[in-house]
Amino acid sequence: MLKIRFTRVGRRHDPTFRLIVTDSRKAPRSGAYLEKLGFRNPKTNETNLDKERIEYWLSQGAKVSDTVHNLLVEHKIIKGEKIDVSAKSKKEATPAEEVEIAKADEDTEAPTEASTEEVADTPKEETPVEEEKPAEDTKEESEVEKEEK
Repeated sequence: MLKIRFTRVGRRHDPTFRLIVTDSRKAPRSGAYLEKLGFRNPKTNETNLDKERIEYWLSQGAKVSDTVHNLLVEHKIIKGEKIDVSAKSKKEATPAEEVEIAKADEDTEAPTEASTEEVADTPKEETPVEEEKPAEDTKEESEVEKEEK
């Protein structure tokens, strides 16, 4: 699958990012890409994008990373809303947040009084549990079967 994403270039503590089209199976820092579509320097907020080529690759079915999606929306190359890519949104919910989410789900799916009465009136059916035969019994049966043959 084709992917439009950033790859970092530049010296240590002086990042610059190239906007490239690459096969998604290749690592971003491998250096192998199909075409350079522009660059972004976050220190100077300088951005240069090749709009025609970006639109071409999007028409060919290339997917964009979340950060690139936000950049393209900002420069009005594609339409849509920005995606929250902050580290806070990507981390898992804390246990306290999970409890709040569970409470909210319970409030929205609260059973009605009639349904609780119906559940209380219906008797619970007990299913018989089959006991497993001990391993010794199965060995004896298989030996008996062999002797019969």
